[in-house]
Amino acid sequence: QAQLVESGGGLVQAGGSLRLSCAASGASFSRYNMAWFRQAPGKEREFVAAISRFGSSTRYLDSVKGRFTISRDNVKNTVYLQMNSLKPEDTGVYYCAADRRAVAVALRVSEYDYWGQGTQVTVSS
Repeated sequence: QAQLVESGGGLVQAGGSLRLSCAASGASFSRYNMAWFRQAPGKEREFVAAISRFGSSTRYLDSVKGRFTISRDNVKNTVYLQMNSLKPEDTGVYYCAADRRAVAVALRVSEYDYWGQGTQVTVSS
């Protein structure tokens, strides 16, 4: 079972950047496809980005394409989300998730087995 811990959130002005990190422990990190989701107040949790086990495949929410980049380091057991040109609508709690089946890069909350506690990202206008 994987334990996931996110970090790197904070308050930033529109147009700024943040880099989120998610450190995994408890199992072989490279077994899992990894993803980032976010949840704004009063809204459902939504997919943001995902990456396959060895980084060969990535998927993004349309509204973050060209601004966000997901990557991973299987030596450091860490997945990253580089967020540039941030907008107020990017505000929310960002969660890291792991998919142990890792058949294909998944987009739905229900397809992920392990979750971190979340890190708050606030973008001011």
